[in-house]
Amino acid sequence: MFTSSYWKKACNQVKNIRILSLCAVFAALQVLSSSIFVQVSENLRIYFSFLFTALFSCLGGPIMALMTGFASDIISFILFPSGAFFFGYTLSAMLGALLFALFLWDTKITVFKIICSRVLITGFVNIFLGSVWTTMMFSKGFLFYVTKSAIKNLALLPFEILLLVLVFQMILPFLYRKHLTKSAKMTLI
Repeated sequence: MFTSSYWKKACNQVKNIRILSLCAVFAALQVLSSSIFVQVSENLRIYFSFLFTALFSCLGGPIMALMTGFASDIISFILFPSGAFFFGYTLSAMLGALLFALFLWDTKITVFKIICSRVLITGFVNIFLGSVWTTMMFSKGFLFYVTKSAIKNLALLPFEILLLVLVFQMILPFLYRKHLTKSAKMTLI
């Protein structure tokens, strides 16, 4: 990821019609799934849209992930608004997609990489940045929001990691046969 050839290849993904099409399909599924959730408790909902974010990020690379994260967040807000629009949340969607891409694109996908990407997204994007954006929008203090967000996100983290591992285990053989990933099986490390 620290070479110019990596970023040239990432830029070329935007020109690849096959990759654009697949990312568009996964982004559409991400938008549709953003309105579907499982209500666990009054304040705890399980969403599945992160699965499609991981998939389009894995296929498209970091540049495509940023663009698709931006577009899917804006479209999700237009189709399923839930409060006032705030660009910070769009930035969070873009950063989450970027982090998935940095860990999963153009590399052998492992359980360790999935765990690292999800932990980083949960900690930095969901808990920290989410709390910063909520503090900017409302009048309560940062500690109130970060505590509330940490409890919710850390409770969901193992479930989200398990879902990601299961989805990638199921889809990797297909992606490998279509020459879209480097391996057909996921290893631990």
